[in-house]
Amino acid sequence: MPAPLPPLSLYVHLPWCVRKCPYCDFNSHALRGELEEDAYVDALLRDLAHAATLAGGREVRTIFIGGGTPSLFHPSSIARLLAGIGDRVPLAAAAEITLEANPGTVELDRFRGFREAGVNRLSIGIQSFEEGKLRALGRIHGPEEARRAAEAAGAAGFRNLNLDLMYGLPGQTAGQALADIEIALAYGPAHLSAYQLTLEPHTYFHAHPPPLPDDEAVASMHQAIEERLRDAGYRHYEVSAYARHGSECRHNLNYWEFGDYLGIGAGAHAKITGAGGTWRYANARHPAAYMRHAGTDAARASTQRLEEPDLVFEFMLNALRLHAGFAPALFEERTGLPFDRLDRGLETGRRRGLIEPGTDRVVPSELGRRFLNDLLLAFVPDRSSPAATAVI
Repeated sequence: MPAPLPPLSLYVHLPWCVRKCPYCDFNSHALRGELEEDAYVDALLRDLAHAATLAGGREVRTIFIGGGTPSLFHPSSIARLLAGIGDRVPLAAAAEITLEANPGTVELDRFRGFREAGVNRLSIGIQSFEEGKLRALGRIHGPEEARRAAEAAGAAGFRNLNLDLMYGLPGQTAGQALADIEIALAYGPAHLSAYQLTLEPHTYFHAHPPPLPDDEAVASMHQAIEERLRDAGYRHYEVSAYARHGSECRHNLNYWEFGDYLGIGAGAHAKITGAGGTWRYANARHPAAYMRHAGTDAARASTQRLEEPDLVFEFMLNALRLHAGFAPALFEERTGLPFDRLDRGLETGRRRGLIEPGTDRVVPSELGRRFLNDLLLAFVPDRSSPAATAVI
């Protein structure tokens, strides 16, 4: 009997920002002129109607509206988008619907409008509450805007609130990183994300690196943050994610557990499992090209069928981010491969102390979580095999 198809999510990409941040490697574009909200929502809904044929009638369990800065869009546009999604795909009654927002592009009435539109989870990109650090990151908001955004989210009725913070910032100390955490905790968010600043290729910071704390200082920040949030009742369930009980991000968990997802919007990616195997596609990155072709195959920048080596690596790339690891049955269900395909990599990981021994789950050790990239090297596809294909 064939394994059940994975759960299905939907990612929606709204690519515009007021200004591109120097560390950002997402497909985002500085807004020039009037925001084409109506035309872009029309394109998204054409894209979804076309993509939904790949989903096999499965219901969408989570929606994540990311960017860019989705909060630049008016609540009425988000309402029309969500209504159109519900008309085109089955939507779970208790679907988690997340929207990303940035301080400086929001006010209380706008947050209330997003709630009324159907958004039930808000993720605010605070990054820091310290003026100098925000300037170093090229953010358009200051500490007061950050505080007002967090306050407005609560006043608008968002109980499922995530605040995004970064650490390892230029010139930052562990005390300054913890000060950001303390301020965030005062707003009682259900979820906190704490990301280490990294210099990604093709960003301004990669070409012009700022002075960052050394590895030892960053490790101290990470440990201090983890301990403080644990004491505050947050579970560190993924590399950068902390949640109160029951408030884990269901959309991101579906990624990390190698579920399926449709992707609509400029540069959006998707992973879909069907009778013909597991497929990835990516949309055209430039908004104008995407809008011109949305709803047709011409909007796809690439399409790829994942072969066995890539299924193994991509599953591990996601699942090993989870502190609780995964059960062997999940690997078999989501990849269609026998668990023994992992034997060689798991043996390497255990021998190096990167995977916990003596458990019926595959769980990265504390050392493995700290050196996750080293652990993942044990599962990199063997490119000498003619069946191996490039990972998008």
